Amino acid sequence: MGPKKKKKDQERRESELGELHSLEQKFLSAEQWKTDYRAYGKWEHYLSCDGSPDPTVLQEINTFMSLWREDQNEDIQLVMEKGEQVLNLIEKLQFLLLDTPPSEITEKETVQYQESILELQNLLHQKYNGATEHLLKTANMYEDSETGNMQAVIKDKNVTFCIWANLKKKVRLKNHMFCDAQHGFDLPKSLAMSSVAVRILHTHYDHVSPLWLQCQSVPRLEVLDSKELTQHSKDNVEELEEEEKKAREEPSMPTEEEMCSDGRKSAVSFKETSNSIADINETEEEIEKKSEILDVPSQVQHLLTQEEINEKDESITDENIVDLQQFVPVGGVYHIDALQLPPQVKQIKDWSMVEVLNVGLQVYPYPPEEAEDATHPPIQITLRLSDNVMYFEDPVIARWDPAGQQWRTDGISNITYERQAKSITFEMRAFYTIALLQDAHLNMPYQAWELRPTGTDEALLIVTTVFATIQIQIKGNQCMLSSVVVEEKDVLSHVTGKWISPVDLRAVLKKAGVNIFPGAYSHKYVSVNKKAPLAEVRTYQQMALVASAFAFAWSKWNLEAGQEQVVFKESGAAAGVAKPCILQRQTRWKILVLTQYLVSEHLKADSVKDWSLYMFNGQKAQKLKITETSEAFSEELEEDSEFHSTLYHMLKDFASKEAIDKVETASFLFIDVVYQLLLATRVLTYS
Repeated sequence: MGPKKKKKDQERRESELGELHSLEQKFLSAEQWKTDYRAYGKWEHYLSCDGSPDPTVLQEINTFMSLWREDQNEDIQLVMEKGEQVLNLIEKLQFLLLDTPPSEITEKETVQYQESILELQNLLHQKYNGATEHLLKTANMYEDSETGNMQAVIKDKNVTFCIWANLKKKVRLKNHMFCDAQHGFDLPKSLAMSSVAVRILHTHYDHVSPLWLQCQSVPRLEVLDSKELTQHSKDNVEELEEEEKKAREEPSMPTEEEMCSDGRKSAVSFKETSNSIADINETEEEIEKKSEILDVPSQVQHLLTQEEINEKDESITDENIVDLQQFVPVGGVYHIDALQLPPQVKQIKDWSMVEVLNVGLQVYPYPPEEAEDATHPPIQITLRLSDNVMYFEDPVIARWDPAGQQWRTDGISNITYERQAKSITFEMRAFYTIALLQDAHLNMPYQAWELRPTGTDEALLIVTTVFATIQIQIKGNQCMLSSVVVEEKDVLSHVTGKWISPVDLRAVLKKAGVNIFPGAYSHKYVSVNKKAPLAEVRTYQQMALVASAFAFAWSKWNLEAGQEQVVFKESGAAAGVAKPCILQRQTRWKILVLTQYLVSEHLKADSVKDWSLYMFNGQKAQKLKITETSEAFSEELEEDSEFHSTLYHMLKDFASKEAIDKVETASFLFIDVVYQLLLATRVLTYS
C-alpha cells in the first residue's frame, strides 16, 4: 500500500470517528438532562409542601416513622391508607438506587437509603400486626351468622387481609374459605378446639426477600472505566488492507487461533464521564487487563458486600434452599399465621368488660413446642393466585426461613395446582410465610426480537419468547408496555398503556412474572453465546443512535455464527434497499443483518421487507455477500466493498438523505431510552 493511500484511509477513519463523536454527545446530553431532572424533582417536592417527607432526607423520614410509631390508631383501613404512602416512599428510594449513576450518589447515601427501606418495611408490617390484634380484640363484631366464628376480608390494591377467629371451637368448623379472596384452610382437629385465630395476609409486594433481590439493576457490560481503543496506528490501517485483500481471495471462517489472538481487547461501556469513542488510546496490555468482564454487578453494586457476592458465586448444596439467582418470588408474599385469640369483650348488664393483656400479638405455637418429635397433622392451605401475575409453569412453593434468611421448599407437601382456576392447594407442617416462585429465565433466550421506528422520536420494541410476545412503545424520554400476548390473548391489561421510565418498566414486568431482563448471573442458567462486551455495547449504542430511521431484528444466523458472533437483521425502506455489508474488527466478530428502514408517509405496513447481512464488532465494517436465505453461513465479502469504522457510516453509504436527517435530528432522550432498553434486554446475546 502506498503512503498516499495509507494517509487517505487514516484520514477517512479519523473523519468517521469524529462524526460519530458528535452523535455520541447526545448520550452525554441525556445524562445531564437526567441529572437536572433529579435535582428539579427534589426542588419541586420542597415547594409542594404537601406534608409528605422527602425519603432522601434522613431527618424527615425518621420523623415520619417516629410519628407513625407513636400513633395508637390501629384501624385496619387507616393502616392500609398509610401503608400506600409508605410503599410510595419505598418505591422512590428503590428508584433512586437503581436510576442514580454512581457518580451522583455516595456510599453513605446508598447505605442510608437501604436502611430507610428496611425500616419502612418493618414498620409497615408491625402496623399490620397491631391492626390484626385490634381486630381480634373485637372479634365478635365480625361474627358470622352461620358459623358463629369471626371472619373478615379487607383488601385494597396492595394488600388482601383475611382473618378468622375460632370463637365456637367446634370440630366440624375446622375449615374455612374466605369467599371474597378465595383463600382458605383446613385445620387439624386439635386447633379446631383451641382459642386460635388464622390470618392470611397477602401483600402484593415482597418485603421478605433479601434487599439485593428487590433492588436489582441492569448488570453493567463494562470494564473498570470507559476508555476505548479507537485510534489505530498506521500498521492497523495496513492490516485492514491486507484483510480486505485476503477476504476477497480466500473467503472463510476465522480459525480458532485467529479468534483468540486479540479477542480479549473487548470490554467496554458507555458512562456519562466517558470521552468519545475516538478520544483515548490504550496499550494492548491495558486492554488485556480489562477483558472479559461481562457480568459485573449492577449500578447498586454496593447493595451486596464482597462477602455476599462470593457467597452467591458458591453452589447451593442444600436442595431445599431456593437459589434466588434462578427462582424469584412472583405475586407477592402470603403471611399465614396461627395467632392466640385475645380475651373477648363480655357484656355484663350495661357494662362491656374485657381483660386487658399488654403482650401484643401472640403466635399460637403449632406444632406444640413440647412435642416436637411427635407426629402432628399438617395444615391444608388453598390460595387463589393473582390475576395480575403470569405463571407460565407450575409455581414453586417455598417458605421463608427467618433464621437462615432464605426461602426453603421443605415442610410443604401434597401440592395441587389448578391452572384454569388459578388456585393452588398444599399442606404444610407448621404455619409459614409463603411465596410462589417462578424460574426467572423462563422467557430466555428470546425466539425473536425487532426494533423499528414508528414516528418522529418514536419506536416499537417487540420481544418474542416461547410463552409471550411483549410490545414496548418508545416515545421521547418514556416507554410504554403496549401489549403482552400469551396464547393469542392480551394479558396484564392493568399495566399496559401507561407511559413510564425504563427503570419502572423493568420493575412492572418482573413483578407481573414476565422477565425479559437478564441479570448478573443469568448466563449461568440460560444457554447463550457470550459476546465481546466492546462489540455488544457499541452495537447497542450505535443502534440507538440510528433507531429513529432504521429498524433491526433477529436473524437465524445468530444461532449459526458461533460464540464470537451475533446476527440480526434490519428491514428494507422506501428510500431504497441497503446492500449487504459486513463490519469486522480483526478477530472479534459481530454479525448484523441490516437494511435501511425509513419511517415516512411512503412506507406501507404490508410492504415486503428486504434483508442484508452485516458483520459488526464496534471497530471495522465491510459488506457480507450472504443473505438471510442463504443455505450456509459464510464470511465471503461482497466485491467492491470497503471497511468502515462505525455502524452509522456503514448504513450512511446506502441511506437516503431523509434517513440521515432523521438520525442527526433525533432527540437525545429518545436515543437514551432505546439504549437503556437494548442494554436491559441484551437482545444480541439472549436470542
